[in-house]
Amino acid sequence: MERKVIVICFVVGLLGLISAAAGFAAEAKRIKGSQVQFPSPDVCVYPRSPALGLGLTSAVALMIAQIIINVATGCICCKRGPHQGNSNWRLALICFIVSWFTFVVAFLLLLTGAALNDQHGEENMYFSYYYCYVVKPGVFAGAAVLSLASVVLGLIYYATLTSAKSINDSWGGSGAQVQGGIAMAQPQFPPQQGSQAAAPVFVHEDTYMRRQGA
Repeated sequence: MERKVIVICFVVGLLGLISAAAGFAAEAKRIKGSQVQFPSPDVCVYPRSPALGLGLTSAVALMIAQIIINVATGCICCKRGPHQGNSNWRLALICFIVSWFTFVVAFLLLLTGAALNDQHGEENMYFSYYYCYVVKPGVFAGAAVLSLASVVLGLIYYATLTSAKSINDSWGGSGAQVQGGIAMAQPQFPPQQGSQAAAPVFVHEDTYMRRQGA
């Protein structure tokens, strides 16, 4: 079980780092307003940028990490029992809720930033001018920070619930061993009904012959 926990934490942590790194790289490679060229009033020429691919990579890595954590942990809200009053369980529940909130916000920011970074202008139907879209500074960076926070919070509530489950299993296992010891302490042979019933009587041969002759 410990090896499984270590592997899951390593994989999820690596995906979180990939998501954050791709988000920061997309922030650095996004198209700036100064890079857009205007050959004519209704034409926007955008340079080639890897921000779209980096943003999508960050979003996919974050989604895979979130799926792994939730599949490994299970439904935390469905786990009812005496552990609900425990402070560790409340901490895990708070981390679970905040992790999902940061995940949704980061995922939407990454997809929106990637989509807007690939826009090439749109004509306004009410006014005679042309829009040239660029992603605002800090969108990808904020999404990268939120994705990293989401993964860290997910690892916290996963580790908290796993440790609590291990403690409960250890207590349950010790109780079963005690009960098994008590059961084995029962007598293996039934007690005799009478102390003289099964005792054999030996008679000398001469005495036996005399009794037969009599």
